Order: sequence, then C-alpha cells, then structure tokens
Amino acid sequence: MDGWTDTFIAFVERNRDWLPLIMMTFAAAETTAFLSILVPSTVVLVGIGGLVATGAVPFWSLWIGTTIGALIGSTFSYWLGRRYGGVVLALKPLSDHPEMVEKAQASFAKYGPATIFIGHFATVFRPVVFLLAGMSRMTLPRFMFWNTLGCIAWAFLIPKLGQFGGDIIGWLWSLL
Repeated sequence: MDGWTDTFIAFVERNRDWLPLIMMTFAAAETTAFLSILVPSTVVLVGIGGLVATGAVPFWSLWIGTTIGALIGSTFSYWLGRRYGGVVLALKPLSDHPEMVEKAQASFAKYGPATIFIGHFATVFRPVVFLLAGMSRMTLPRFMFWNTLGCIAWAFLIPKLGQFGGDIIGWLWSLL
C-alpha cells in the first residue's frame, strides 16, 4: 500500500469509535459517480479488513458503516442519472473514460438489473453503472432491490478479503 493509505489505516486504528462514520464516508465516495474514480476506497476497505484480523477494529461496525455509505453513494448516483441524464456523462472525468460507459451499457444489455449488483464489484464501470440505471428510467424499487443486495455483499466481502489476508499473515507469522 502507498504511504497515504498506510497513514489513513493508522488513523482509523487510533479512532476506532468513529469507524462506522469513516467507512460510511469512504464507501459513499467509492459508489458516487465521479468520486469513485478519485478516492481509493476499495484499497482502504481491504486494509481496514486487515485490522479486523488483528482485533484492532470490530467487523460489524465496519460492515454497517460501509453498507450505509454504499447505499448513499450509489442511490445519489442513480438520482443524478435520472435527473440529469447524459449531461452527467459529458462531464470530466467520466468524459475522459467512454470505455466505462460502453462496458456498463453492454453489461445492462446482457445481465439486466443484476448489473447493479455486479457493478459494486467491477471497478471498471462502478463510476457509471448507477448513473446508467437512473438514465434508463429503471424504477426506484427495482434499483433499490438490486442495489441493496450489492451494497450489503460488497460491504461484507471487500473488508473480509483484507481480514482473510491478515489472518493468513498472522498464521504464517506464528509459524516462525
């Protein structure tokens, strides 16, 4: 991990009482159009998951904060797409990455609304999949069904990867 991420993870370890709010903020940034390109939240979530393996932070508060943040960011992006449509896609930095839009559109054509669930895990089109759901005039209940499933799963699995990695490192360390 780079220095910024290491510093942030150390900050979270020192301020674990604020963990749900901190993770909510990062998850919202990760699932919000435009911000998801700029904020390395997935790396942070994996790193914080590693702290779970050490017992420094509790998993449940991490999971709850991350789930709520993901719901906020992705639902806001859906609203942006529904309200402002193609205008949003013409803005930078999304206009610099038309391949993201094309991949998300192809996924919608192939997988339908399950693309929203998949979009939480696919960094290639996470910045646009929620926008496109809104632009396509998908109903809010249908969007929220798939989005809530995706938020819960993403908020669970990504930190668990870090926790699993931390557990393996701890186990290997104990062998030495």
